[in-house]
This record gives sequence, structure tokens and C-alpha cells, in this order.
Amino acid sequence: MAVTIAKRSSPGSTQQPGRADVRASEMRSTAGAAKTLDRKHQNKKIVSAKPKGIPGENAGVVEGAVDFLFLYKASPEDRVQIIRHGVWAVEVKKVARMMGLPQDKYNAILNLSTATLNRKINKNEGLSPADSERVIGMSTLIGQVQDMVEGSGNPEGFDAAKWLSQWLNESIPALGGKRPSEYMDTIEGQRIVSNLLATMQSGAYA
Repeated sequence: MAVTIAKRSSPGSTQQPGRADVRASEMRSTAGAAKTLDRKHQNKKIVSAKPKGIPGENAGVVEGAVDFLFLYKASPEDRVQIIRHGVWAVEVKKVARMMGLPQDKYNAILNLSTATLNRKINKNEGLSPADSERVIGMSTLIGQVQDMVEGSGNPEGFDAAKWLSQWLNESIPALGGKRPSEYMDTIEGQRIVSNLLATMQSGAYA
């Protein structure tokens, strides 16, 4: 996967027998799924399957940076697994920095609590699935832009993260004059933005 994923804490040994059995079963199931995904992906820093057809052994995390194209080309099932495990809170700072956005502005766009984010970073924890989904959605859009530009045959010098950051704050006629950033706090809104990007692909980056 494109971002590092948080591990869930192991259950305490003081749980009641019946409940412990259930938790142990859940953990075995989760561990089994993770092992299956790890066999598909050589980068052990993440827990997600590497989509077929994506070149390179390090698709997912490259030199500590987020691989947006990997996320975009990942299957929906792989992204669901990433979201359920939770994105490491520290990864949010990486994405904001790569987009050239102040952290508070990035958080506002995705409706992330700055206090919660900082607390989870200090505790080395992952985001909730709900917050992770919006973060993954933003990164996937960057990957979409990158894929569009690479498909045009002229990607040299183009920074998809920075371009999207600027475009999100432009007034778009197709959105009734609203900015795409106003749609990024919900998954449905992110789909609207993704569809809009797809319709403007031809000649958009000439």
C-alpha cells in the first residue's frame, strides 16, 4: 500500500475466557489476511496487496514517501483493507507536506481534527477508518492526476500533488463556481471530484 498502516493492539490477558476466545479468533483471522496480503507485496512496511501490472518492487512506500500512483491503481478491496487497518497518523503530515499545504489547511479540507491527529502522532497510533478513508481518497486523487499526466506522455517535471493542491482551490464552473476542496470532506464529494478530473483529462495539462 501506499501508506504505512497501524497495527491493532493485542488483547489483554485478563479478558474473560469466552471473550478471549472470540478475540483470539478475530486476531487469527486478521493475521491470516495480513499474511496473504504480505505474500503479494514485497514491501513489509505496509499491509496491502500489490495490484497486478504495477511495476517496481517498492510500490507503496518509496523512501518514506507515499506512492500515490500505487493507491490509485490498487483494487478497491486493497484500499478497503488499508482503510480498515487505519493509516498511521504521521502519514497525514507527509501527504500535506508533499502537497505544499499547511497542516491546518489540509486538515480542514478533509475535516480532520488537528488535536486528534497530533495526539495520535504523539502516541504513534493510526487514524480511525472514517478519517483514513478521506486521507486515502485524497491520495488516490493525486494518483489519478499522476496517471493522467503519465498517460499523456509528458510527465517530466510535473508534480501531481502540488498541482492538485492548487486546483482544489480554484473556482470550477462545472461545480457551479464552487471549489473542489469544498467536496473533499465526504467520500461522495471525492467521487464527484474524481469524475470531474476524468472529464477534463484531454488537454488539461498542455
